[in-house]
Amino acid sequence: MSPEQAFTLASIAAMLGWLLLVAAVLAPPGKARNSLLWAGGRLVPLLLSAGYLALLVLHWRSAPGGNFGSLDGVATLFASPGKLAGGWVHFLAFDLFIGRWMIDDVLARSAPRWCLLPCLPLTFLYGPVGLLLYFGLRHSLARPAIEN
Repeated sequence: MSPEQAFTLASIAAMLGWLLLVAAVLAPPGKARNSLLWAGGRLVPLLLSAGYLALLVLHWRSAPGGNFGSLDGVATLFASPGKLAGGWVHFLAFDLFIGRWMIDDVLARSAPRWCLLPCLPLTFLYGPVGLLLYFGLRHSLARPAIEN
């Protein structure tokens, strides 16, 4: 499989995972929600992680001089299409996993699910920006402790 094909397949899989997570947020509690959460927030990220590992192994020596020690070293790494596709899959897997974590956190806290509506798309598109917004909303929606 070429890096371009891996990029396309991983992008489609991630989009499916995000759609499953959004459907889970909208679904009532029960078996259907649990299945959607498992598929979108566990199965797809694990499949993406396996794809990342495969790209890492297949393109291990494809960027001589590339490293994580400097910005130039990272640029050299990502000059390789295989490494660039691997980096993309890495982002997709982690962002999707974080999306699932946010949903789990909202459900565990019995917080309003509407707060996920802006956070999930931002996490899909801009990763840490969505997580930052989520924590901001989480903090602002926190119930004050009852003092004795």
